[in-house]
Amino acid sequence: ILKRIDSFIIYHINKKDMQSRRDWLKSSLGIGGLILAPSTLTAEEILKFNPRPLVKKTKLSSNENPYGPSQRVLQAITESFENACRYPYEYMSELQKKLAKKHGVSQESIIITGGSTEALKLSGLAVANQGGEVIAGQPTFLALADYAKSWGATVKWIPVDSNKGYDLRAIKQNISDNTKMIFLCNPNNPTGTLLNKNTLVDFCENVSKKTVIFSDEAYYDYIEDLEYPSMDYLVRKNQDVIVSKTFSKVYGLAGLRIGYLVISPELADRLFGKYTPYGREKIVAQTNVLAVAAATEALKDDEFYNFSLNKAKEEKSKIYKLLDHLNLKYVKSSTNFIFFESGKHIDELGVQMLDKGVMIGRPFPPFYDWCRISTGTSQEVDKFINGMLEVYS
Repeated sequence: ILKRIDSFIIYHINKKDMQSRRDWLKSSLGIGGLILAPSTLTAEEILKFNPRPLVKKTKLSSNENPYGPSQRVLQAITESFENACRYPYEYMSELQKKLAKKHGVSQESIIITGGSTEALKLSGLAVANQGGEVIAGQPTFLALADYAKSWGATVKWIPVDSNKGYDLRAIKQNISDNTKMIFLCNPNNPTGTLLNKNTLVDFCENVSKKTVIFSDEAYYDYIEDLEYPSMDYLVRKNQDVIVSKTFSKVYGLAGLRIGYLVISPELADRLFGKYTPYGREKIVAQTNVLAVAAATEALKDDEFYNFSLNKAKEEKSKIYKLLDHLNLKYVKSSTNFIFFESGKHIDELGVQMLDKGVMIGRPFPPFYDWCRISTGTSQEVDKFINGMLEVYS
C-alpha cells in the first residue's frame, strides 16, 4: 500500500513533465470553456479507499469500481486467512443472516453465489430445465439469456425503446404460455437507463402472477432517487420475483466473486432445490471464505460506499461535459458507466482509443455506433477525455 501511495504522489508531482503542454491544458483547464478541475486524493484517502494506479493501458471497459477493496475490507480479508482451511458454509450462513435482515426476508430467501453472474447463469439453467422461453430486452446484460439458450431454452428479444430503455409494453404483449421468465436489468447494462418506478412496480406486480420476473439490480446502488424501490418488496410478498445483487460494483469486490439472490423460499425450492445448511441442492457456484469476510465487512463500511458513489457521480459529470463539447448524444446514466453515440463503428473507435491507451466497451448489437465507457479514477477519466479530444479533433 505504501508503495502505491508513493507512486501516486510522485505521479502528481511529475504530471506536468509527463504530459505535453497541450494535454496538460486539456485535463486541467477544461474543454470548450467548461472547467474540469483536477481531482486528487490525500494520502489518507489513498490508504482508505485504495485507488488503482494509472497504467499504460487504462481499462474502462468492464464497469469495475476503480477503488477498493477498502482499508477495512483488506484488513478483514487478511484476518480471514486463518479460516481458509475451512469450508465456507458456516461463514456463509452468518452473511446470509445479515443479508436477510437487510432485505427483510428469511435466511432461506438468500442464496449466496460466486458473483451475481453465476446466479444469473444458474437461473438461466433453471429456465432451460423447464424447456421454456426467456424474454429479455436488447441490448442488455447477456449472462442469463445466453446461458439459458446454451442449455436449450429459447430467447425472445424485445428491442429497447427510443429512449434506450426497456419497452415493458412490448414485453408484456409478447408473454405466452411458454414464457418461463422475464429478465429485467434495471438500471440496464449497457444503456444505463432506469425504468420509471411506477411503471416498473405496476408491471412486476401484475406480470409476476403469470411468470417469473428476474430483476438484476447490480447497479441499484447508483440510483440517485432515494425512494426508488428494489423489487425485493415483492419477494417479501411471496410473488414470483427473483432479485440479484452483487458486491462487484459499488463495494469494489469484483475480483473476489461474491453476489446473491433474494427469492421466496417456495420459488427457490422449485428452481434450485431444497434448502440445507450447506446450500441449495442445485446451486454449484458458491463463494469462498475470503470473499465472505470481505462482503461482511463491506456492508459495514459506509464511508467507502458513499465515497465510491460520489466519485462515480463526479466522473460521469466530466464525461457528460466532454460529450456535450463533442456534440455526441448520450443517455443519462443511473450506473457507473455512460452509453453514448460515437458516430463511428465501435470497432473503429475501440482501435483508436486503444492507441491512446484506453480500453472502451465492446460492441452491443444492434447499436454498433454506440460506446459504453466506465467511470474510473479522475486521472483515468482525464486520460479518456484527452484521447477522445484527439480522436475527434
